[in-house]
Amino acid sequence: MPDFSGRYGRNAFNFEPVAGAPQPVVNLSRMPDGTSNIGQLVGDYRNPILKPETAEIIRKKGEISKSGQTYPDASNQCRTYNPPFNLAMQLEMEMLQRKDSITIIYGQDDQVRRIRLNASHPKNVTPSPMGDSVGHYEGDTLVVDTIGVKQGPYQFVDRYGSPVTESLHIVERYRLIDGAAAKEAQERFEKIEGRLNAAPRAFDDDPSKKGLQVFVTVEDPKIFTTPWAGYVTYRRMASSMPWLEQICAENPNEYYKDRWIGLPKADKPDF
Repeated sequence: MPDFSGRYGRNAFNFEPVAGAPQPVVNLSRMPDGTSNIGQLVGDYRNPILKPETAEIIRKKGEISKSGQTYPDASNQCRTYNPPFNLAMQLEMEMLQRKDSITIIYGQDDQVRRIRLNASHPKNVTPSPMGDSVGHYEGDTLVVDTIGVKQGPYQFVDRYGSPVTESLHIVERYRLIDGAAAKEAQERFEKIEGRLNAAPRAFDDDPSKKGLQVFVTVEDPKIFTTPWAGYVTYRRMASSMPWLEQICAENPNEYYKDRWIGLPKADKPDF
């Protein structure tokens, strides 16, 4: 069993492209240096992986963003980050391994994800915010299979608004890679996506410290014309980098003035 212990991070959102494979949706809004405009999300609705109805959803959300407004998603509405949105959004993570389970804790909004090992999906999956995730090891790789992500107005596949349906199927493959290779992959992607300048994460540059790379495939025939894939590459974080407590709280008076949608509410018990 590979040892994934330790804290990992990155300084860019979204999915890294896979050469020769269908590409994830990218941002049409660019900065003068050609990198993605992080403050304005205008998804490329012309991407051939999108079904026409999905393309229209993304186009409309892009128009909202270009108007100076922010469309609601799981992050800015304090909801659970479903996979694979969590991979596109989360910048820090730590994996806790046990014999029969994996727990992943994420830095943003203190979210927690649980994966059962060497198990099967139930015959009738009850949809849940993070879906039903089961995993197993294939040599040096952890393979995580997820179905049953609960649909909702703020649950997206990516940061540009591709919706979730009951047909969504995600497979993630986690493996350790050479630390120098992880650094190179991150820096290459930052030239495309841009680097977050606010409180960037500090990394451990010890060449013996491995990076962590996730290869994710996404399939939903109701939303996409074809399965597509992407990478997410993390580097080992420096021990001096604090893990800050983050609280996602309602704030109808500032950021969402006159646009407050209210707190999450359960109309009936989940169990």
